[in-house]
Amino acid sequence: MNLRSAARGFLAFLLSVPALQSNDDWRVTYSPSNVCALRGAMVDISCTYKYPGNIQYPPTTVTTLWFTKGDHYQPVDLLRDTDYTDRVEYSCGEVSCTGSRCHGTCTLRIKDLRTSDSAVYKFRFTTNQPGGEYTGDPGMKISVTDLQVKVSFPQPTYSTWTELECHSMCGLTGYPPYIWFRNGQNVGQEVNYRAYIQSEDSFSCAVRGYDLHSPLVYAPKTPSVTVRPSGEIEEGSSVTLSCSSDANPAAKYTWFKVNTDGSSRVMNQGQQLVFRNILSSNSGQYLCEARNELGTKKELITINVKYAPKTPSVTVSPSGEIEEGSSVTLSCSSDANPAAKYTWFKNNQPLVWKPSQPYTFPSVHPEDRGTYHCHAENKYGHLSSNSLFMDVKYAPKTPSVTVSPSGEIEEGSSVTLSCSSDANPAANYTWFKEHDDSVKESGQNYTITYIISELGGNYYCQAHNAIGLHNSTFLVIKVTSSSSQTTTVAVTTIVVLLATILLLVFLWMRRKRASRKARGQGGRPDTVEELLPGPVYENVSALTNRLAPAAQREPIEEQDDQHYAIIHTSLSEKQEVHRCSAGSRVQSDQTDAVFYSVINIKRPNAVPG
Repeated sequence: MNLRSAARGFLAFLLSVPALQSNDDWRVTYSPSNVCALRGAMVDISCTYKYPGNIQYPPTTVTTLWFTKGDHYQPVDLLRDTDYTDRVEYSCGEVSCTGSRCHGTCTLRIKDLRTSDSAVYKFRFTTNQPGGEYTGDPGMKISVTDLQVKVSFPQPTYSTWTELECHSMCGLTGYPPYIWFRNGQNVGQEVNYRAYIQSEDSFSCAVRGYDLHSPLVYAPKTPSVTVRPSGEIEEGSSVTLSCSSDANPAAKYTWFKVNTDGSSRVMNQGQQLVFRNILSSNSGQYLCEARNELGTKKELITINVKYAPKTPSVTVSPSGEIEEGSSVTLSCSSDANPAAKYTWFKNNQPLVWKPSQPYTFPSVHPEDRGTYHCHAENKYGHLSSNSLFMDVKYAPKTPSVTVSPSGEIEEGSSVTLSCSSDANPAANYTWFKEHDDSVKESGQNYTITYIISELGGNYYCQAHNAIGLHNSTFLVIKVTSSSSQTTTVAVTTIVVLLATILLLVFLWMRRKRASRKARGQGGRPDTVEELLPGPVYENVSALTNRLAPAAQREPIEEQDDQHYAIIHTSLSEKQEVHRCSAGSRVQSDQTDAVFYSVINIKRPNAVPG
C-alpha cells in the first residue's frame, strides 16, 4: 500500500502496476492501473503519453481529455460530464519532442469521491500529426468504498455485549489504524471495539489521522408502517402493508398478527404483507418488527375491513313461552362494518319501528302474535334474517254461548248447548247450571238428548287453559210441556171459528138486505133459516146479535153468485171430517167439530136450480 498526497487530504490505495497501450510509436502509460479509495476522499490519476514526431508538423497543437462514458469516436469529457461537475481537474504538462519522439504527462484529480465514481477511466489525446488521435486502452480502474463497521457477537446471542470491527476492502494495515466513535464521541483507538449496545446508540470508525468516518451503524429506528390503498378497505379488495425503518446494517422485517389475547403469530417474513383478497376476518392489529444486529423496533397498525352485513339472526327475550302482558324484546344482530341499520317486518309487512335494535314490547298483546324478521343494511350491501314466530299465550276471552234449536224448547226434544272462546293455548270447556256446582258436561258442546221441564234454567260454560279461565253469560233454557201446547191449539181453533162465523154473518146480512129489496119488487126471497140447518142457524143468530150489531145496519148489496163457506176446526189427529150438503147436520165424535155450510144466495129473478 502506498499513501499518496496525504497532507493534501488524499486517501487512496494505489496498486502500482503500469498499464500501457502501444501502437507502434503511440503509447499511454497509467500509474497506477488500479486505485482503491474511500468515499469522500480525493484521488489523483497520472498518465504519460508518447507519439512519433515529424519535423514537418511541429507539435504545436495537442488536446487531452479523460472519460468513462462513450467510446473512442465520441467520448464524454469528464469536464463536461454532469456527474463530475466541480469535482474534476486536469493538470497536463507541456509536450516535448526529442528527435522523432514526442511525449507529455497529464494528471486527473477527482474530489469528494462517490461510490458511483467507481469505473474505468481512459485518457485520449489529439495531435497535429498524421493519424494524430489516440486513446490509451485498457485504461485504469478506480474502486470507491466506505469504511465499514462489521458487527459480530463473540458471546452467545443472549449476551448484551457486541464486538465491532472496522474494515475496508482496500485492506488497510497497521496497528491501530482506526479511531472509534460512539454517538459522535471519540471512545478510543482500537482495531476492534467491544461495546454494550443501547437501543439509541450509533457507532462509526475513521482512519487515524484523517477525518474520514465510516457510515454510522445503529439499531433500527421506529418503523414506518403504511397501507395501500389508503382510505377505507372494502372486503374482497387487494391490500398491501409496508414497513420500513432507518437502520444500519439494513433491518430485516417480520409481520405478525396480534390475537385478541395479546399473543401474536407470524404472517410473513419481508418488508411487505400482501392480501390479494382481503376478508372481514383479516381486520385487526398487525405488528411490524424491524431487526438488525444492534437491536429491534416494532410498530403496530390496525386494519379495519369494511363489509356488507352477514346473515342477520333474530332472537326473542325472554325465551320460552310468552304470556300476554309480559315485557318482550326482539333483537336483530348482524356482523357488518360499518354497523347495519335494521328494518323490522311482521308477516312480511314493514313495521314503523326506529332503525335500531333491539325492540321492546312493554306489555305484549295477542295481536302482537306473528312471524317477524329483520333486514340489515349498510353502504356495502343488505341481507334479510331468518323468520321467528312469536306466539303470545293468553287466558280465554269472554266465551260466547248458543243453543240449538233456539227459542222455546218442547219437552222431550234434543237440545245442544255450544261454547266458544278465543284463547291460546286452545281452551277447555266445562258446563254448569246456575245454583248447581256440579259439572254438567266437559267439552265445547253439551247435548241433552231428551229434555224435560225440570232441566230448564240458566246454564253457563267455563273456558279455561293453563293461563287462566273465564265464565260465559247465562244461557236461558225454557222447556214447554205438551199440555200447554194442546191449550194453545184449542185457543187458536176458537179464534178461527169466530172469524168464520163473522164472515157468515156478514154474508147473511147482505143476503137479508137483498131479500127486502126483492119483496119490494115482488120476488121470492130466500132466508137464512131456509138455507142453514136449525142448530147452526140458532148459533149464527146468537153470535150475530152479540158480535155484529153494526153489521146488521149495513145495506147488503145484491149478489148474482152462489157462495160457499166451509168452517174447519181440528182439535186432534183423531177427528174425522164429514162433508154434507145444505141443511145436513154436523157429526163429530168429540166436543170440537168440523162445520160445513153451504150458503146459496140467488138473485130475485134467478132460475131455480
